[in-house]
Amino acid sequence: MTPLILLIIIGAYLLGSISSAVLICRLFGLPDPRESGSGNPGATNVYRLGGRKAAALVLVCDILKGMIPVWVSYFLHVNPFLLGVIGIAACLGHIYPIFFHFRGGKGVATALGGLAPIGWDLSGMLISCWLLAVFVTGYSSLASLFTALAAPLFTWWVKPEYTMPVAMLSCLIVLRHHDNVKRLIDGNESKIWQKIRQGNKAEAEQKGKVLDD
Repeated sequence: MTPLILLIIIGAYLLGSISSAVLICRLFGLPDPRESGSGNPGATNVYRLGGRKAAALVLVCDILKGMIPVWVSYFLHVNPFLLGVIGIAACLGHIYPIFFHFRGGKGVATALGGLAPIGWDLSGMLISCWLLAVFVTGYSSLASLFTALAAPLFTWWVKPEYTMPVAMLSCLIVLRHHDNVKRLIDGNESKIWQKIRQGNKAEAEQKGKVLDD
């Protein structure tokens, strides 16, 4: 491993450690997502707390955290295995952010950003898989698990040489969802429709607050 690759891996972790959800919630005057809603600093919980605009910003930023270091490395002709390590480093930063007391999110959006440089066809299949699973089950967490498990197969169809690093990334995402798996088994996991209603309510309250001010 060259010093440049090591520097990129460290940079990917540090970039991933910038918690978009916490910073954007502060910007919008919303509660800390680590202490409110589901306690997960990700786009879904931010939507529950503040509506579409804040959640969309979080989603874009989280995707870019995974996409930027992997895409830069892709154009530097880094080999597939090390690309996977760089993507994992970005996700580990998101999950265990050094700047935010190691309390991070699930890493799904950041992982999607890390996989995007492999090809838009792969990204399209992953997004379609997630949407279909949400439509069938109603659970965003279960959809993320299905998509993570399907990602290595989709990658094998598109670019087989990236199957191993993608499988490594998928294992990380599945392990990070262990709390969701437990809630799904216990029947305590909330469906995405409930989160949407909460998000719409929060958005309406935010608009009312702005008008009052």
